[in-house]
Amino acid sequence: MTTGADVRSPLLETVASTATDFWNDSCSIDELTYAIEHGAVGATSNPTIVGEVLAKERDRWEGRIAELVAGSPSATEDEVTWLLIEEMAVKASELLLPVFEREHRRKGRLSIQTNPKLYRDTGRLVEQGLRFGALAPNMQVKISATHAGIGAIEELTAAGVNINATVCFTVPQALAVGAAVERGLERREADGHDVSDMSPVCTIMVGRLDDWLEIAAANAGTLLTPGDVNWSGIACIKKAYELYVERGYRTRLLAAAYRNHLHWSELIGGDIVLTIPAKWQRLFNASSIEVRPRFDEPVPAAVVERLYAEVPDFRRAYDADGMTTEEFDGFGATVRTLRGFIASYQDLVATIRDVMLPNPDR
Repeated sequence: MTTGADVRSPLLETVASTATDFWNDSCSIDELTYAIEHGAVGATSNPTIVGEVLAKERDRWEGRIAELVAGSPSATEDEVTWLLIEEMAVKASELLLPVFEREHRRKGRLSIQTNPKLYRDTGRLVEQGLRFGALAPNMQVKISATHAGIGAIEELTAAGVNINATVCFTVPQALAVGAAVERGLERREADGHDVSDMSPVCTIMVGRLDDWLEIAAANAGTLLTPGDVNWSGIACIKKAYELYVERGYRTRLLAAAYRNHLHWSELIGGDIVLTIPAKWQRLFNASSIEVRPRFDEPVPAAVVERLYAEVPDFRRAYDADGMTTEEFDGFGATVRTLRGFIASYQDLVATIRDVMLPNPDR
């Protein structure tokens, strides 16, 4: 009998033969088990992912939710929701502990996202981030790359928390994150702490940038060349990487939000992380796409030129000075993603409410 890890695994080839790592884009135990078998060295979660895990693994969690409610008789539905989110993250982190130990604490972390509703509040992001960072030795704390989030990233890094910047789509955001982490690391070093085992990452949600630019172009009545928009996120992460190397930033870039195989195949070979949903992992592993380094190959110049000329928000995303930190919160992809995460969080709270206060009309 063979398992998925016994047959050809392009993802396993990717991590075994190049500098590229991949994470499981879910805290689902079943999905993470498969991913680790195929070379994953981390995992991540957010309100949308937690909702999806509940839908897939309802039998595993339904009784536990009732126990959390019963065990916290004075807790609000929001407080019980966070107990559930934290417990899911800790259980997933336990699967990654062998990787964490094998990789000398540099890999094997579980990313847990702070409350997306706090995107304007640096202090409360720091408070929640400190709590999350203490849940397990291999926790990574996700902070939205908003104006307030950039400040929280510096403070948490200085406190020794490994961060993962999320809700980030653009070169200016990635550069602001990299600079904030450097300030935090330098402060921590100045206080006499060793930072050699810290492994901050900055996500660029490549697929969500593609989504937004397609919408922005449609809203403006711009007719795009078919396929061009699928390169926008790739162009931004490759440019951000060059600038990170040039500036000596110690943060590692991470590609998220998969929409097509380019978001894997064109990034193979980069010293970055790919956080891949289970569906896409299985598609990539079943594909005949050649595993070879392509990260250093430039995005077709004609594609970048057309996007730059036709889509103003691509210029804002691609240029190093395309936005100020004050403008991050109003960028279309940021607004759409925050609204989606907040809605997913509210759906989770409603799930907890149905346990605490079952609907008598049903």
